[in-house]
Amino acid sequence: MSVREIEAKTLLRKHRKVDSWFVSQYGMNLYRGCTHNCVYCDGRAEGYYVDGEFGRDIVVKINAIDLLRRELDPKGKRKNPKQGFIMLGGGVGDSYQPVEKKYGLTRQALMVIHNHGFPVHILTKSVLVERDIDLIQRVNDRRRAIVSFSISSIDDEISGIFEPRVPPPSSRLNTLAFFKEKGIACGIFLLPVIPFVTDTHTLIEDVVKKARELGVDFVIFGGMTLKQGRQQDYFLKVLKKHYPQLPPEYAMIYQADKWGQAVSDYYKSISRIFDEVATQYRIPKRIPVSLFHDILDENDLVIVILEQLDYLLRLKGAKSPYGYAAYSISKLKSSISTVKNIRDIKGVGKTTERVIREIIWTGTCAQYEKLLRG
Repeated sequence: MSVREIEAKTLLRKHRKVDSWFVSQYGMNLYRGCTHNCVYCDGRAEGYYVDGEFGRDIVVKINAIDLLRRELDPKGKRKNPKQGFIMLGGGVGDSYQPVEKKYGLTRQALMVIHNHGFPVHILTKSVLVERDIDLIQRVNDRRRAIVSFSISSIDDEISGIFEPRVPPPSSRLNTLAFFKEKGIACGIFLLPVIPFVTDTHTLIEDVVKKARELGVDFVIFGGMTLKQGRQQDYFLKVLKKHYPQLPPEYAMIYQADKWGQAVSDYYKSISRIFDEVATQYRIPKRIPVSLFHDILDENDLVIVILEQLDYLLRLKGAKSPYGYAAYSISKLKSSISTVKNIRDIKGVGKTTERVIREIIWTGTCAQYEKLLRG
């Protein structure tokens, strides 16, 4: 492993609109690059501009905590930082990868987040997150904390091939149980499922069934992208070694899409499997509103529920009017409840207006609650 220390200019990334996958307003990369070296990781792709050899070379933002203090401090700013979950993890480096043991930036960031009264959503593959249970509980007591694990299957042998430097799924599940016992909300990001390897009905059901047994609060599902260049080349090299019969199958579903997307029919087929299984086990397919209704402001609450509704309907193969309406609401400069005629907002028709008013009045929506588990 090679480590390079740098002084960053900024740290927090404020999303243009609230992220409905993670219900976050902000993300950050304390480290660039990741020694977990997951074979499928799209952080390896050229478009993410990660310097050096991905999986070996790590950049550490040694001034990250000073930047975070300054960027969360409302003093001297025209507007206070918007309230919402701060995302720790994801991006181009796991916040709890091994280098965290030396630098402790993630632990220090949790202290700053707690001191400024923000909620946090942690996404990781590392059981090192258990080290910070004291701070995570303090954040949760003051605002809210969610701890999520990324898992492509619960098969330790498969994980050993595609996630070579990550604690096995069995260890990650034990850590989820640990946090649930401590009263922390937990999720599983069942993504990416690996085509023709972990995307079977049996393996998907194994994850969802285990989530149900542990009392996990939600499971979010997604397929794999495979961008041409470094990501695809590295992945196919490993795939050929362990599954030599599969590269022709990949050539059928990955057809040089700019964003590395597989053909839509493939994603639809695996999504149907997930929907069937998650419905069977009554597991929420997105972060449930009970975990964020008191965190987000009115507009963001409406946006997240509309975007979740859009996903849940499409998961059933139905059309949805809600996605574009959510985008339009994200452009509003004032609270949606002050808009005289909600149907003047682009994309908002009679049905969407009724849903929006239900969310404003009740903090949720009956159609959303039904689809979330059913």
